[in-house]
Amino acid sequence: MKKLIIFFLSLAVIIASCNQKGTDKDVALIEKIGNNLMPAVIIEGDTMVSYSIYERMEHYNVPGVSIAFINDGEIKWAKGYGYLSADSNRQVDENTLFQAASISKPVAALAALQLVEEGKLGLDDDVNQYLKAWQLEENEYTRDEKVTLRRILSHSAGLTVHGFGGYSFTDTVPGIIQVLNGEKPSNSGRIYPDTIPGSIYRYSGGGYTVMQKMLTDMSGMDFPELMEKSVLSEIGMTNSTYQQPLPAEYEANAAAGHEPDGSMVEGRWHTYPEMAAAGLWTTPTDLLRYALEVQNSLEGKSNSILSQWMTEEMLTPQMNSHGLGPGVSGEGDSLRFSHGGANKGYRCQLMVFARNGQGVAIMTNSDNGGQLIPEIMRSFSHVYNWSFNKPLMKRTVEMTGEVLNSFTGNYSITWQGNEMIFEIKMKDDHLHGTQQWDGIEFDLYPESDLVFFNIDDGTSFEFIRTESGEITELVIRREYNFKKKK
Repeated sequence: MKKLIIFFLSLAVIIASCNQKGTDKDVALIEKIGNNLMPAVIIEGDTMVSYSIYERMEHYNVPGVSIAFINDGEIKWAKGYGYLSADSNRQVDENTLFQAASISKPVAALAALQLVEEGKLGLDDDVNQYLKAWQLEENEYTRDEKVTLRRILSHSAGLTVHGFGGYSFTDTVPGIIQVLNGEKPSNSGRIYPDTIPGSIYRYSGGGYTVMQKMLTDMSGMDFPELMEKSVLSEIGMTNSTYQQPLPAEYEANAAAGHEPDGSMVEGRWHTYPEMAAAGLWTTPTDLLRYALEVQNSLEGKSNSILSQWMTEEMLTPQMNSHGLGPGVSGEGDSLRFSHGGANKGYRCQLMVFARNGQGVAIMTNSDNGGQLIPEIMRSFSHVYNWSFNKPLMKRTVEMTGEVLNSFTGNYSITWQGNEMIFEIKMKDDHLHGTQQWDGIEFDLYPESDLVFFNIDDGTSFEFIRTESGEITELVIRREYNFKKKK
């Protein structure tokens, strides 16, 4: 499979110039972006390196990538790299559809906020007053504080279910009520409040699924129809749909999802009935049409969906710097709104400056795209002189093979009722980690006696050692505690 991908990527280099949209003056910048991918970490004393996008696609087993860029309030260029699937010779182009995964959320938020402006929903009302035929559970957590649309949009509603795995072509796809109740054939848990609404930030695709039900109840339309009429067609997202499963007329131009080893997802992709949370099929160009609408609405230049005031509200940080839909960072001219996405076989990223007119959308058809995208973003940061997404300088310490070997083993954490295993073993003169739940692998290097970093993205891995010298835990990103298995 990997040899096939390498052959296709080599061929893609030859004909790439046929697969980009942009003026002649954009070509040099496009080529510069594609040839200056940078690692997250530079080890002190090493020479600074950069790669071509095709080298890194081969390295990460990513068959296809699509990128679009806006500047000065317009889409400047769009370009595809590689192929729709590992077994295809059809190139990715600006019209190739990918699953947007969680970037579905900020686009869906526009429809919700539009209904707020129309007086059909209240941002701070109890959502149960808008839900028909199904009600969100009331319990001790909602006695004084309620689940509201504002809290759902900003992931502070106290609701369960982080994300969704989707359904393969052989699975029976559940209805929305079955998903909400966590009933068969749903493969996710029940969605309900298990902490006080408004008390903490906790990402919840479950909350957006409650919102999906609420929007269909209040509009009288099914969700794809609502999104098409109220958002997609209004802002020119003509190459996008929330229909699940993907209708046959879109299939020929849809990129297939891929596993970390480069093999294709069985059935090419999964179906997501949780449409508001994960169901959008789109292109980077269409995502930037969403971005342009937000930019223009914020400036009062175009308010096709939201008023200037509501757009300002949407981009006002709530808990954990999350707005009403997108994540929000920076301020003034550096104010940015963004969101990432991860469905089975797909990874993507949208990052947009709210006021300076720039923004980028990147979509990939591989689980490994999450490792490739930050390298592409660092290239953008280098070429356009952004102040963020810069490589980190790290210093390593020397360790004997015996000491390194003491860290090897399997580490376990329970996540949403499932045991997740992180395996660490020796590889040459360093440690090598594998996420057993999705097959993603990376190399680890020591920066102190107990702290290591992922060479690909700089993620911190801190080991806990008892007074007797036994390694008992692994803390990843200073957040996730894995216990060492005996």
